[in-house]
Amino acid sequence: MKRTRSKTEETIQLLLRTGQNHFAKHGYAKAALEDIVTDSGLTRGALYHHFKNKKGLFFAVMESIQKKIAHKIEQEARTSSNQWEQLSLGCRAFIMSAIDPDHKQIILIDGPAVIGWNVWRQLDANHSMKLLYSQLEQMQRNGCFPTTLSVESLTHSLSGAMNESALWIAEQGSIDLIEESMRVLEVYFDGLKRMK
Repeated sequence: MKRTRSKTEETIQLLLRTGQNHFAKHGYAKAALEDIVTDSGLTRGALYHHFKNKKGLFFAVMESIQKKIAHKIEQEARTSSNQWEQLSLGCRAFIMSAIDPDHKQIILIDGPAVIGWNVWRQLDANHSMKLLYSQLEQMQRNGCFPTTLSVESLTHSLSGAMNESALWIAEQGSIDLIEESMRVLEVYFDGLKRMK
């Protein structure tokens, strides 16, 4: 039984990796299931068994990427013990991960259109936004900014700013714009610091 579970997980991970490669390279519309199963060395039946259809595979790939981005955010934030630096490092990690060539087509371009804006936002809320909320809540408890400011509202505002920055940078195709976006975020952070 244990071996069967392990084999099942291997199959799922292989389909996720192969699907991600195809969705990133060709986009959702042009990614063909036949090519995905051929490249993975599996059958259409295996794909349908685990993901039902192309959209199901795409959703699973999106969720997998969101988990990877959240992990990267946590890793980067942990490199500092200063809470403001943690916030800044986490925001930078999010933007850089979102515009990564293996991610941007999937999460920024196709994602909202394929799975719908509300589902896309929920995935973001379950991963990156959840970390952002937790960081801001901890910072507020530690007196980094006043308790009169809504952490939920602040989370949505900063998340929206980062998502829009990532879309803009991806559209412009210039990684140099990351620094511009981070400078703007630092202006927000400086404003919060002054509210103490």
